[in-house]
Amino acid sequence: MVNEGVEELAAVLTSPLSLDGDSTNEYRAPNLLQRIFSLLKNVRPGSDLTRFSLPAIFNIPKSQLQCYGESVYCVNDDILSRCAKGGTPLERLASVIGWSISMYRPLMFGVAPYNPILGETHYASRGNLNVLLEQVSHHPPVSALHATNEKDNIEMIWCQYAIPKFQGTSIETRVLGKRELRLLNKGESYVMNSPNLVIKFLPVPDVEWLGNVTIQCRETGLEAHLCYKGNSFLGRKGNYRSVRGKIVSSPEMKTLYEINGRWDRTVTIEDIRNGKSTVIYNAKDVISSLKTPIVKEPKELWASESAVIWSKVNEGILSKSWDKANDAKTAIEEKERELARSRMLKGETWVPKHFVLSGSKKTGELVWEVEPKNRKLTVAPIVVPL
Repeated sequence: MVNEGVEELAAVLTSPLSLDGDSTNEYRAPNLLQRIFSLLKNVRPGSDLTRFSLPAIFNIPKSQLQCYGESVYCVNDDILSRCAKGGTPLERLASVIGWSISMYRPLMFGVAPYNPILGETHYASRGNLNVLLEQVSHHPPVSALHATNEKDNIEMIWCQYAIPKFQGTSIETRVLGKRELRLLNKGESYVMNSPNLVIKFLPVPDVEWLGNVTIQCRETGLEAHLCYKGNSFLGRKGNYRSVRGKIVSSPEMKTLYEINGRWDRTVTIEDIRNGKSTVIYNAKDVISSLKTPIVKEPKELWASESAVIWSKVNEGILSKSWDKANDAKTAIEEKERELARSRMLKGETWVPKHFVLSGSKKTGELVWEVEPKNRKLTVAPIVVPL
């Protein structure tokens, strides 16, 4: 899977989102007044907003596709490998719970990653873990992820799509799609969902992960039920970034452990039989001071790689050259629209390169699923230093 072009592709990578909700080194979000003035500069009374593009000053220098991938491979602790090494089903589920919590990072209010273009990919490795993502649909936006760790016999298949709704004082985004973690040596599959992403405007601007998550292993009959909580409307922080729940044994739904903590600090499980408490997740150990991925094999980069597609926009944002960043972003979006028009005129249907995408109606709602075309992933050209 080597890029055949003669010209060496350039990729611009930045620090992953870490515990403080910011890319730690290169990027700092412009202040709110700068962003408001930029928006007003680009919008005039009576302007046609059908082709309006959010100015780059509102973006962090990475694609949403990269953010999905980084939530899986950018960690300081090999928490995923522990899932496969647990001696009992309960130990493995506890590790899976900790790993699932590690995917959520504090986010910044008022800035967001780029929306991935159709066919965009992100391919990166950390140690024995290889992770490939592809934007398999643009309308609606659907992202696919396939990850493998042959040493620990782990495979992950993840389909994600989001539905945002304006709720007056907030924007609530339902994050849909099945996340499946397979522990191949154990013959176990853990299926889980995601909490919702809520952007609050009042009374205090903030971005929170809220809602219920279920992690289910049919082979062992064990389930975890988690609830992500946040501030009250009045701004009280009693439940700020808290996660609570329980581990139950189905079908009798008998509670075995209680789960309690904060996903940006520590989370523990408590055995209800004897009151013994165990830390299953420590955010400071796992997602603080994360290392920035590097391009190890430039000649193997694909032209569809996120860090290649958005490289000039990234450069403009990092240097605060906002006109340069806006021009580069507009060029990418215009090319995307032109390709879509061309396919429509020719009657062509775009087909994902690395995944099979299927949709079906369930409970009145269209549900998307993906399956990787190639089950084996080799080391990627982008790697995270250990």
